[in-house]
Amino acid sequence: MPDVIAYGGDWNPEQWPEETWRQDVALMREAGVNQVSLGIFSWSLLEPAKGVFDFGWLDRAMDLLAANGIRAGLATPTASPPPWFAASYPEALPVDADGRRLHHGSRQGFCPSSPIYRDRALRIAERVATRYAGHPALALWHVHNEYGCHNARCYCDTSAGAFRAWLRARYSSLDELNDAWGTAFWSQRYGEWTQILPPRATPSFTNPGQQLDFRRFSSDALVELYTAERDLLRSVTPDVPVTTNLMAGAHWDMDCWAFAAEVDVVSTDHYLIGARAEPHIDLAFAADYARSLNGGRPWLLMEHSTSAVNWQPRNLAKAPGELRRNSLQHLARGADAIMFFQWRASRAGAEKWHSAMLPHAGPDTKIFREVKALGAELAGLDGVPGSRVTAEVAILLDHASVWAQDHPAQPSSELDPVEEAKRWHAALWRAGITCDLAHPEGDLSGYRLVLVPMLYLVSDAGAAGLADFTRAGGVTLVGPYSGIVDEHDRVRLGGYPGAWRELLGVSVEEFFPLEGPIALESGGTGTVWSELAHVTGAKVLDAYATGEPAWTRHEQGGGAAHYLTTRLDDAALARVLAAVCAEAGVRPAATAPPGVEVVRRAHPDGRAFLFAINHTGADAEMTTPDGARVAVPAGDVLILPELPGGAGGGGTH
Repeated sequence: MPDVIAYGGDWNPEQWPEETWRQDVALMREAGVNQVSLGIFSWSLLEPAKGVFDFGWLDRAMDLLAANGIRAGLATPTASPPPWFAASYPEALPVDADGRRLHHGSRQGFCPSSPIYRDRALRIAERVATRYAGHPALALWHVHNEYGCHNARCYCDTSAGAFRAWLRARYSSLDELNDAWGTAFWSQRYGEWTQILPPRATPSFTNPGQQLDFRRFSSDALVELYTAERDLLRSVTPDVPVTTNLMAGAHWDMDCWAFAAEVDVVSTDHYLIGARAEPHIDLAFAADYARSLNGGRPWLLMEHSTSAVNWQPRNLAKAPGELRRNSLQHLARGADAIMFFQWRASRAGAEKWHSAMLPHAGPDTKIFREVKALGAELAGLDGVPGSRVTAEVAILLDHASVWAQDHPAQPSSELDPVEEAKRWHAALWRAGITCDLAHPEGDLSGYRLVLVPMLYLVSDAGAAGLADFTRAGGVTLVGPYSGIVDEHDRVRLGGYPGAWRELLGVSVEEFFPLEGPIALESGGTGTVWSELAHVTGAKVLDAYATGEPAWTRHEQGGGAAHYLTTRLDDAALARVLAAVCAEAGVRPAATAPPGVEVVRRAHPDGRAFLFAINHTGADAEMTTPDGARVAVPAGDVLILPELPGGAGGGGTH
């Protein structure tokens, strides 16, 4: 929706009698809702029996939206095949690694490689597309829903055949595959393609290369399902953008970079994890990841919650003001749509205890009053939509590396690459530094500083990209257990970190996982991990008490490459990141006390906005880049238009 922030949520009129629909739409207008997601889980109602269709109810819902000026992100309902599908095609149901066939009764009950599922999914998608092409309510195609959330990998015979076909396309011969997977180990060498299976349950560890390629194949299978539906929709409605809601930063079974390359605009879902001490920092990571997936362009927050969810051990309700603060934090980091799951809280079903914009108790509630206030505020934010967040720092992140390190036969089970990336991102957040996420093979030239918290696997192209960035004048900080293996999960020989030994001027001969903390000369500590390293050109900036290097710096071309041989404690990590940020010339958007987040969105013509978000329970004061001191009340959000020359103006709160 150009020049307007999309605001609304999933509307499921099929769950309610039609006399409720007009009340829904009247309350939507009262709340400032201008867009809803529609039809996501409606396959069994649109096609109640195989080949029997009923679109009357959806026609009336779409017409009602159009009559009230509300647009629809209309879904293809393919995320949840109906009961007749499972009864007619049991061979299309998913199978887990233990060989159990999973039955109908929840959602995503299909094998991603099933040609039967693909055929039936495209048939219902085509019916929806042709029926609503040109409808005045249609704003966006919402394909499927949260691909791979519950069926990311299927181990059935159909998937086995599709996996072998995928491998034949990837490898020119069985000899090449055997070399890539190292099948000489444990007598695993394949003599025929038909001998290859998915990594089903085995007596011991599965082959790491096989497991990694099966994760790649499984992600690609989901991308192919999406692109098949997308191409069909484009053939019918070429001017309507197409997307699917990812779960960036929370769900790691699909390659979000691969999906992002195929959507017209990145959309994502995000839910707070109550067990996290500072869930708003996790929110910032997910939002930054979504923006990065969209190449820095504005993205769509397709789902988040007004209050509690229903799927955590303890589903915490949001405190007064938290709904607004969460929503505007996503907006600050580049979202141009603020959408919720869902509009009206369900009366029955597995998500009946999930909060909604309109709670079970009705409109005279804390939640609905906050929903109305947020809608009015978003409608008044002229100039914010279309603006971008620009970051000078990037963290390298690759799903293939996460998958490879997920193999159980690792030097330490305590190394978690995702949590380490989030920990480095959190340290930057606390320092007021906005950060992108970047693929190792992406363009790094726009950054001043590139961070590699823990990138176990990297291709030759990714290794060269970081080296080129550094030698061209950039500053790099590489964390431990990075650059260790190639794209097939084969060790890079000659000393660790094999991909970047020359760049870093360091050679590691052995890993020493830790049972407890280890002291550093600087006063900090290393935790979980340490390495026996030798400098081959680098300068030692910090060392273990025994003298071996813990932090090094190596000048390369016009830049510098730093390396850590241990997982630093939080305070020590913050000091190192502050040093490399200063070296790279990276500064925060404003000066703010702890717990106050400041992010800048700007247009190419110079119009800009500072978002100041106080996540604490105490009033605070920030200083804008031009030296103005601005009070940020406890728990509040200010949106400050920048005056010409970069000065902050008046805000909304």
